[in-house]
Amino acid sequence: MSSFSSLRIGPSSGRGRGAAGLRAAVGSRVRRVAEAAVTPLELDDVLDVFSPLRAGGPLRGRIVAVHPETRDAATIEIKPGADWAGHVPGQYVRIGIDVDGVRHWRAYSLTHGPRADGHVSITVKAVPDGHVSTHLVHGARPGTLVHLEQAAGEFVLPPESRKLLFVTAGSGITPVIGMLRNLFPSTDEGVLLPPRGADRDIVVVHVAPSQPDSIFHDDLVALDAAGAIRLVARYDDEHGVLDVGTIGDHVPDLAERRTFACGPSGMLDALDAHHQEHGLELFVEQFRTSRVEPGEGGTVTFSTSATDVEIDGATPILDAAEAAGLLMPSGCRMGICMGCVLPMREGSVRDLRNGAITTAVPGETDPRGVLVQTCVNAPAGACSIDH
Repeated sequence: MSSFSSLRIGPSSGRGRGAAGLRAAVGSRVRRVAEAAVTPLELDDVLDVFSPLRAGGPLRGRIVAVHPETRDAATIEIKPGADWAGHVPGQYVRIGIDVDGVRHWRAYSLTHGPRADGHVSITVKAVPDGHVSTHLVHGARPGTLVHLEQAAGEFVLPPESRKLLFVTAGSGITPVIGMLRNLFPSTDEGVLLPPRGADRDIVVVHVAPSQPDSIFHDDLVALDAAGAIRLVARYDDEHGVLDVGTIGDHVPDLAERRTFACGPSGMLDALDAHHQEHGLELFVEQFRTSRVEPGEGGTVTFSTSATDVEIDGATPILDAAEAAGLLMPSGCRMGICMGCVLPMREGSVRDLRNGAITTAVPGETDPRGVLVQTCVNAPAGACSIDH
């Protein structure tokens, strides 16, 4: 026994450190040899070609399938890279995709919980002015590489809430379907009702222009038929536009439920006013803010990247900068407020919601800059923003 006690294996012996140092030295030498072999190319550029989803590289994903949902919506199935950290149902992911030689970034809800194959999916609705959404719905092809950021967002199910109401419209169903699919998986035998969803009492009020245009219509009907949810489907062409003031008629126990809502700003604003009036709790996820009061526009200088972008008075700085190929911080299209805020050093911007002007004057305003939300502001003349 004494002979074993005198043999010290582990960190204290220094052997572990020596082995690690040897591996690091070998790895460093192998990399130098590889870099010399591919010169004048960069080694990472070569690895991007042969192993774009590798660990340690930029986070990317490969489109593996495109599934049409309606005439103007499709689910994009993506295999994420090795460094994908996973997500919670209801969260969103920012995706970068090259369209006509320009990289655009957009945020989309993840429409599944964690999957056995490790894939993720987003469901995109093409909008009339949506350059990126139209490309994804009608032009995305399996094999295409996209850039990814890690999942984010707080529009997720609280574990303590039993009685829930989801109010959704159009593509606002996308984060909600991810939560429902995670609670109640669908199989060839039908919708399952596992214990994790057994104590939930869920009502879904979903609004769509028509039944054929209702994203995930079949999924919602199947969930309703299985008793997982109670579905209140409202179609504009059959029932007219939903009057939020009558929502209590559809959900008599509204006051007992925690309401989650996702959809156009008009509906959310009306629902917010209704719930405030009645003292009810509301948690919202919003895709786009309302825009009014276009201004004069101007040149925005992004000082950190030394880039100038000419922007008209009706286009948010965020949208125009992304269209110019700049990677901008945001979560704004999903209602994650203040994620797009940047300091303006000089100049003026106009709030597209109400026309309010914000001005930064060197020597008079905060030397660190005046913080502006790039998702709702357009330039009112020339201005300089740190990026």
